Amino acid sequence: MPALSPRERLDRLRLARSENVGPVTFQRLIDRFGSAGAALEALPNLARQGGRRGPVRLCPEADALHEAEAIERLGARLLVLGDDTYPAPLSAIADPPPALSVLGDVALLSRPAVAMVGARNASAAGRRFARTLAGEIGQSGFAVVSGLARGIDTASHEGALTTGTIAVVAGGVDVIYPEENRALHGQIASQGTIVAEMPPGTEPIAALFPRRNRTISGLALGTVVVEAALRSGSLITARQALDQGREVFAVPGSPQDPRARGSNDLIRQGATLVEGAADILAVLAPIAGTHPNSRVKILNTKDNLEDLSARDMDESRNKVLILLSPTPVAVDEIVRQCQLSPATVSLVLLELELAGRLERHPGNQVSIL
Repeated sequence: MPALSPRERLDRLRLARSENVGPVTFQRLIDRFGSAGAALEALPNLARQGGRRGPVRLCPEADALHEAEAIERLGARLLVLGDDTYPAPLSAIADPPPALSVLGDVALLSRPAVAMVGARNASAAGRRFARTLAGEIGQSGFAVVSGLARGIDTASHEGALTTGTIAVVAGGVDVIYPEENRALHGQIASQGTIVAEMPPGTEPIAALFPRRNRTISGLALGTVVVEAALRSGSLITARQALDQGREVFAVPGSPQDPRARGSNDLIRQGATLVEGAADILAVLAPIAGTHPNSRVKILNTKDNLEDLSARDMDESRNKVLILLSPTPVAVDEIVRQCQLSPATVSLVLLELELAGRLERHPGNQVSIL
């Protein structure tokens, strides 16, 4: 796959920051039109066909240039999906971030990695175990990925600081959160890697953490959960790892400790029980040995969309709309019931999303707004 031109890289950043263009839609547009420039030209018409009444906001070139310059001023690098240095495991998930700010050692992103997540209010024993486990994983040649939160995340980064750790943050790459991890943020920036999907200066809000979590699991071959309540962000990360086809591991804990109920439940459901690094390495070392550093998928190929007339497309839109409701439904089920080609259904859903009328859900499900 040829390297992206500076023009295409800037256009991909513009496309990623345009209205109603989420990670899945970004990929669909690149697949359909072959370049971000062509997708930007087509986007207003697609939104109108999806029922948009007013104009859809395209990210101005000046705004994209400003973001790229802000990243450069921080000493960070901008990676867009399709770059040679974009992490291969992350590019293979269903909804990879279209753009990443990377502060620190970009080369660390090409190393096989293990994600470690867990409770923010972790016990002293849990933090000690996470720190030791991360160190052993790092000494075995894996990078350790976590979310720079307090508790297990902090301990995991500390344990792998000298061997290679990657912090994925919910806000901008330059935004310190939580404040107590300011020193650790600086250490990782100088010794490891900090990764952000959002532009510099973005403050982390609740809605951004699930997106951060899918990047944590997406960068890694497997995710380890150390202390997690039954309803916690750590279990969301574990579910995302499963959806991404990655391995899930869990450290058992006392049945009397609420912080262990989630991890114990993962083991009950089939996650690999972890008592030490050897349990993780036994599963992941063979995978890491065959894992390619090359791109996992090619994104600049056009959809095989049949040449449909305007009337046929109108009929296709009606067939898809009838099957949509506020209740999420699998895209595969829509294709099966309306008996249209996957490419045609994909285009109709793309139009609806660009018009602001469609919401995507985990598991390749969609609902109408």
